[in-house]
Amino acid sequence: MGIVTVLWEKWTEFRRDFYKITVAAMISPLMYLIIFGMGIQTTSHGEPYLHFLIPGIVAMATMTGSFSAIAQNMSVQRLYEKALDQVMVSPTPLWQFILGQIIGGSLRGLYAGGIILLLTSPIRTDLTFNGLSVIIMFLNGMVFSTIALVLSFLAKSYTDAPRFTSYIIMPMSFLCNTFFATDQMPAGFRQVVSALPLSQTSSMIRAIANGEAPGIAGFVILGAYLAVFGLLSVWFIYKKKNL
Repeated sequence: MGIVTVLWEKWTEFRRDFYKITVAAMISPLMYLIIFGMGIQTTSHGEPYLHFLIPGIVAMATMTGSFSAIAQNMSVQRLYEKALDQVMVSPTPLWQFILGQIIGGSLRGLYAGGIILLLTSPIRTDLTFNGLSVIIMFLNGMVFSTIALVLSFLAKSYTDAPRFTSYIIMPMSFLCNTFFATDQMPAGFRQVVSALPLSQTSSMIRAIANGEAPGIAGFVILGAYLAVFGLLSVWFIYKKKNL
């Protein structure tokens, strides 16, 4: 019931701010598509650049949608509204609260990615998106929801959430196999960037879009991120409870 309660809260928030959430999910990715995809007429890996760009934008949208849905709200609830203190004294198991936040954030990211797929559907490409693409998008959203949870527990003030976006989300948006392939990066730096979750998500969604198998390594890496940051978020909330 704790998970359902958290998801109901997220659903209520989504209904209340539906237009704001939808517009926010559209603006940046749409600008990237127009500027890079239509403004820069070039090719990548022997194909139109737009074919390379769309899967990367979809992956990026799931990341930003999931992260923004959790990071700022949790920071405000913990630091100012003290809503997290009420959760701690309630009979709701804390792990259910964490899992509900992760699922809710991932659904928000999936919604953002779905909007991009809908906006790009009129564009004539040979790209394919299927159920496995949706699973990868959802998994990527879960990863960045857990990252947002951990960072929200580390936040010292309301202004820390935008800083985390500038320090973490923005660099990954541009570097992680979204606008250009990582295989041209210098050795060492390339391996680090390739191991980041958005790089793996972009690669897997792009492989499926081109009719190829995504490979198991990406799922393993995303699962590892999810496990590490999920355990960290649970540890932080139980640590706070025992202070």
